[in-house]
Amino acid sequence: MMPDTDTEQLQAKIARVFGNQAIDKRRLAASRLQSRGIPGYVAEWVLDTVVPGTGPLTAEEAVKVQEWAARVIPKPDEGNIIRNRLMAGQPVKLLTPVQVDVLLSQKKADRIARLPMIGVNDARITDELVNNYPALLKQGMWGVTELLYIPDQGVVITGFKPMQATINLQGWREARAQFTLDEWRAVLLQSMGYNPDVFTPDQQMLMLARLLPLVQKNLHLMELAPKGTGKSYVYENISPQVRLVSGGNVSPAVLFVNNSNGLPGILARYSVVVLDEIQTLKFEKPEEIVGGLKGYLANGRITRGGLHEMASDCGFVLLANITLDSNLRPAKDPLIGELPKFLQETAFIDRLRGLIPGWEIPKLTQNSFAKGSGLKADYFGDVLIALRHDMDADTYCSRHVNLGPKAFQRNQESVRALASGYLKLLFPHNEFDEADLYRYCIQPAIKLRQGIWNQLYNLDAEYRQFDKNLVAVIG
Repeated sequence: MMPDTDTEQLQAKIARVFGNQAIDKRRLAASRLQSRGIPGYVAEWVLDTVVPGTGPLTAEEAVKVQEWAARVIPKPDEGNIIRNRLMAGQPVKLLTPVQVDVLLSQKKADRIARLPMIGVNDARITDELVNNYPALLKQGMWGVTELLYIPDQGVVITGFKPMQATINLQGWREARAQFTLDEWRAVLLQSMGYNPDVFTPDQQMLMLARLLPLVQKNLHLMELAPKGTGKSYVYENISPQVRLVSGGNVSPAVLFVNNSNGLPGILARYSVVVLDEIQTLKFEKPEEIVGGLKGYLANGRITRGGLHEMASDCGFVLLANITLDSNLRPAKDPLIGELPKFLQETAFIDRLRGLIPGWEIPKLTQNSFAKGSGLKADYFGDVLIALRHDMDADTYCSRHVNLGPKAFQRNQESVRALASGYLKLLFPHNEFDEADLYRYCIQPAIKLRQGIWNQLYNLDAEYRQFDKNLVAVIG
């Protein structure tokens, strides 16, 4: 149970400190908006736009938001209906993601907009919109989009109003200063969509580890857990800058770069890429994939066949289901033995910063989800992404976190990066002492890296020239 925190007082404090950036998380479930296939950060934006307010969603508000959604949010089977309306000359307004690709060839240059929710992959878009919203050229943006079909031009985007939260990191730091550490962890967990009261402090720290790739550049993790622990829940609902791949084919062109047209892959366009249930994904050219990943995870450079090269600070996360024994411990040794064969190479595993032991997180139940106020997901996700550009924590940890002169270099780098991520999450206001740093940042970082190190140490004699147990000091 969460210590030293009064739930009602905390809800009141969140509302007072964050104002209209707070939302009662129960409103999302009651709205049933996610049944239309939109992620949580979009659904909460809809709620705030259509039925702003506090407290649980009323029956009248639920009806209003469903009526709005029926007009503006297309269902997966409504693409033909919407395209037929466009063909008939009707203007259409939709809440949809828009992704813009620029295609260059010797004969012509072209720019097309893709609207996957309605099956349109060659819409026209104005220079003004692309210049105003450059994220359209990267991971794309969600927004209310106005469409019209014009003969000889095709589908044209005539208007676009994106979801945008106002981010003020100084305000975020000032807000943190008004909460105790236990309260702040509860704020973070409730904003993720969880009920902090049902998790122990150690379990809370493991769940917060899922946020580390958002606040820390080039931070790469693996989480191994049984089904039902919510491994992918946060990633699919927190930010449009996080790409969750949970089915279909994964190819070098998808991950790195498409050599046929020069379009960068998802590792170049997103802040975090997550491969979910990797045992069920279909990998094309697995040897090329693992080779490209080893290079990228080591130096942040994306390259493919020497034709294209680009830098990226995208975090990379692997999620895999594992089997537990009767004691709820991993049934197989080594742990990575349940990964696809080509991903079991120790040179690849070494490049992952940490391993989240998801078997230590209880399976989610109805009571596991947030029951009070948290931060709106679009605002929360944007703040986390903005924190990756705050270098103070990185500099501090590189100077003061030390595994000793004989430590394996990647262990040293990984613990520092993980500790810095926890520091950004828990102490963004920079008010902490060495005891706080060690207990809440360094020790959890060591736990995550030790999970990777145990696999390397047991599988490959090359690593046994170093100490088996990682120990860090503040110097």
